[in-house]
Amino acid sequence: MLKQKPDKFGLFDTTGFDHSVLEDPNSAHLVVHHNKVLGAHLVPGLHVDVEEMEDGINAKLVLDEGITIENPVHICFGMLPEKGIQKIVMDVDIKKDSGIMIYAHCTFPFAVDVQHIMDAKIHVGENAKYTYFERHIHGKQGGVKVYPKAIVHLDKRANFKTEFELIKGRVGLIDIDYETICRDESVMEMTARINGSGDDIIKIKEVGSLEGEGSRGVLTSRVAVRGNARADVYNKLTATAAYARGHVDCKEIIQDNGIATAIPIVEVRHPKAHITHEAAIGSVDSKELETLMARGLNEDEAVELIIEGLLS
Repeated sequence: MLKQKPDKFGLFDTTGFDHSVLEDPNSAHLVVHHNKVLGAHLVPGLHVDVEEMEDGINAKLVLDEGITIENPVHICFGMLPEKGIQKIVMDVDIKKDSGIMIYAHCTFPFAVDVQHIMDAKIHVGENAKYTYFERHIHGKQGGVKVYPKAIVHLDKRANFKTEFELIKGRVGLIDIDYETICRDESVMEMTARINGSGDDIIKIKEVGSLEGEGSRGVLTSRVAVRGNARADVYNKLTATAAYARGHVDCKEIIQDNGIATAIPIVEVRHPKAHITHEAAIGSVDSKELETLMARGLNEDEAVELIIEGLLS
């Protein structure tokens, strides 16, 4: 139990990231503990309206047309108590000819029975760029259930890149559900890197629709499962327009009693579109393992290094 209410620095410090970014007047930030905004700072052209709810927040983020935010925007969502629910409802509108990069730090270091639910609607306007890097920090108990869901719409020549990373601490349960719809000449990249152990459960569902002429998309998953962990990855990329190009890439490493499945689906509905896919599941490469052990590492150290390379 907490002896005192956390402040924005206390929560942010659990992420391992230098909290000096919260003191930079040129960098925007938003820090939310459970359903309370602990701190917020905006820069010109960026608007964030937050409504506090019983178990989380409802937030509207708007970036004005023609505005490019030079410094990354830091958003911290988290809960320090062992139990509870945090629901984040996000409505993101990136206007035409604008650009922003967001670092989302999601921290649940002491969780025993915590649910983190993210439900996002994202619109990226014409010729705009939106980058979202989401990094999760969990404890060793595996007591977190994470449900990130997003529907993304990209206008003409929009660029959307998202990375989800959970490689330190126990996963618990993660159930990702992302869908992106691409218009003419837009570009999407969706990447997930997750390290599972114990009895962790990893579910990834990423769907991309290349509906615009010349649109491009890549779905990438990198997953490791050890102990009795299980991973199920479902990636689907569909191209319905001329000169659409895409690739699905899934690699999973299993150790011990881990179980992994991968379902890459590519669907092409236009004779001038093209999508490729690659999927690989198995233990660590024996030759790579032998090479590292020949250089002085024991087997466990070599396996760790190989997995670290996969997830980097």
